[in-house]
Amino acid sequence: MSSRAPLLLLHGFAGGPFAWDRVVTSLHPDRRVLRPALLGHDVESTAALGAAGFEGEVERMAELVRQADWQDVHVCGYSLGGRVALGLLVQHPELFARATVIGAHPGLATERERSERLASDARWIALLRQRGCEAFLEAWEAQPLFASQQRLPEELRDAQRAARRLHSVNGLASAMDHLGLARMPNYGERLGEIRIPVTLMVGEEDTKFRAVAGDMASRMADVRLEIVPGAGHNVVLENPAAVARVLE
Repeated sequence: MSSRAPLLLLHGFAGGPFAWDRVVTSLHPDRRVLRPALLGHDVESTAALGAAGFEGEVERMAELVRQADWQDVHVCGYSLGGRVALGLLVQHPELFARATVIGAHPGLATERERSERLASDARWIALLRQRGCEAFLEAWEAQPLFASQQRLPEELRDAQRAARRLHSVNGLASAMDHLGLARMPNYGERLGEIRIPVTLMVGEEDTKFRAVAGDMASRMADVRLEIVPGAGHNVVLENPAAVARVLE
């Protein structure tokens, strides 16, 4: 049995287990790794998503860890997966010994923010349902948040695009509708309850989430802020070696 802490890896929106491939290949070969598809990101889960909601997904991930019968787990999540990871740390702290949260928001504080985010998500969902995955993902990837990815090798961007386009319209629409930022509790109010060591990772060029991470760090008891040089929002894609170093 490996002495290294087992890993629970949680991907971002429109991602999947494939998103961690280049991280996992840099880890020690005997490292135990669980990288599930979040609800809406595989065929089996899409139909059940509406009944689950954000907190239901947190519970589902906790149950996967229990079923694995793992101790002292290190949970690492990016973006949507990072938000689910925060839910796990707040709701099920007994399952985890360490956490790495990458480019994630702890939750919206006001009803106005929630209302604005719901309206924004509704526009994205309408685009997805009216024009399909191809047009939706083209617009999604063109957001300024992801501009730094244009410097990546074309074959890497093509591989991500091909994997993302295997998702279904209903799956992505349901994931955005039920797991979006506006649907999660405001865990920002409970960050001080997290007692295990947490690394907050953010790309140097991701100015929005650098500010978010700085605010989160100010509320946490045992935290390290890791700024990844030359990276934007998706550090998992842009610098998997940096993520692997933190996990090891």
